[in-house]
Amino acid sequence: MRLTLEFCIFSLINQAIVEVFIDNTDDLGKAAKLLLPYLKTHSIVAFYAAMGAGKTTFIKEICAALAVTDSVTSPTYSIINEYRTAANKPIYHFDFYRINSIQEAIDIGCEDYFFSGNICLLEWPERIESLLPGNLLKVKIEVISEAKRMIKIVE
Repeated sequence: MRLTLEFCIFSLINQAIVEVFIDNTDDLGKAAKLLLPYLKTHSIVAFYAAMGAGKTTFIKEICAALAVTDSVTSPTYSIINEYRTAANKPIYHFDFYRINSIQEAIDIGCEDYFFSGNICLLEWPERIESLLPGNLLKVKIEVISEAKRMIKIVE
């Protein structure tokens, strides 16, 4: 089992980028722990990846690292799931894949969640890009092979 970490800091536009290469999706838990320090300054995390790349699996690992006591599942049909940490703090998990318009996202009140100060984990954020606040963390998951992934954390 190999977890390769490469930290690259770019001075352009003051963006810090962390790249994590994993050889097996079982290592997503280790990669998830690298994201935790960023949640102190970014309550909204947008996950960009192709279908089946591991967005929900990665979110499950993040929730486990945050001591979520609920069962973490994809909100594909419900659009939003609410979980609670052991300290009873809410975490909101969105899946915007089935959203057909910006107005539909507004109607479910996503902006209220975004500005609540609570952690919001967003799958398929590109579907509602114009609603996303500026201070969000982007996580890009690229499929290298059946089991290998490259994960970029971008401020």
